[in-house]
Amino acid sequence: MIDFANVWAITLKELRDALRNRWFIVFTIAFAVLALALSALTQNSGSLTRTVSYSRTAASLINLVMLFVPLISLTLGSANLVGDRETGALFYLLAQPVSRVEVLLGKYLGLAGALLATLTLGFGAAGAALALQGSLQDAGGYLFSVVLAYLLALAMLSLGFLMSTLARRTTAALGGALFLWLLLVFIGDLGVMGASVAMRLPIETVFTIVVVNPLQMFKIASILTIQASLDVLGPAGMYAADQFGRLLLPLLLSGLVLWIVIPLAAALSLFARQEKFVIKRSALA
Repeated sequence: MIDFANVWAITLKELRDALRNRWFIVFTIAFAVLALALSALTQNSGSLTRTVSYSRTAASLINLVMLFVPLISLTLGSANLVGDRETGALFYLLAQPVSRVEVLLGKYLGLAGALLATLTLGFGAAGAALALQGSLQDAGGYLFSVVLAYLLALAMLSLGFLMSTLARRTTAALGGALFLWLLLVFIGDLGVMGASVAMRLPIETVFTIVVVNPLQMFKIASILTIQASLDVLGPAGMYAADQFGRLLLPLLLSGLVLWIVIPLAAALSLFARQEKFVIKRSALA
């Protein structure tokens, strides 16, 4: 049985540690400033009567989220467990009356809370600035884009924790996180486009490659949310719209949820077996 009091205590500790991390503070400030800058650039300053469109701002924030959020989520998650293992803090924590599941869940929820707070600050600042400048339009789509950014952040954090359970050194974990980030970013539009042209892949295969990538899931779902046409994604977007229609958005949301659950479940399984082995080896010694 999971003692949620233990999970909550570990969550609060991880949240405090994350909020005191200077790199995390720099990321939070940078994301908020860039979000505000993009919201300002989307406005037509030359018109006397400006109509504020949240959808235009959400569209401009898509690429910002795809670059920043996976990077910080992967690096924070990948350095967490392996970093505590190197310093000995993890073994001290496991010596307390807490289970391994409680430890990992508490750490995950603490970092998740910090990430969601950062996204809320950035999107909230941009949304508040827009609300002060004119009438409100498409606010519902903007809020749903924030939810999609939350899901992407949690998915990348789950992958980071999985990488942290596999790595033995912090440097290896961070290197793997950066490599995975580059792979997910560049396997997107440019990578798929180049592969489809070079290998003459059928459109079904191109679409499959696109939707396996959580970043592309987020991008397509965000475009659907702001009621833009998927034609901007080329043949793969048109194929998705024709084949799935209104079911496409629920399928993409389900895919993002699976990217959260499956890596986190795998991390829990690996972490439990690793720590059992460590404790058993220590007892035999």
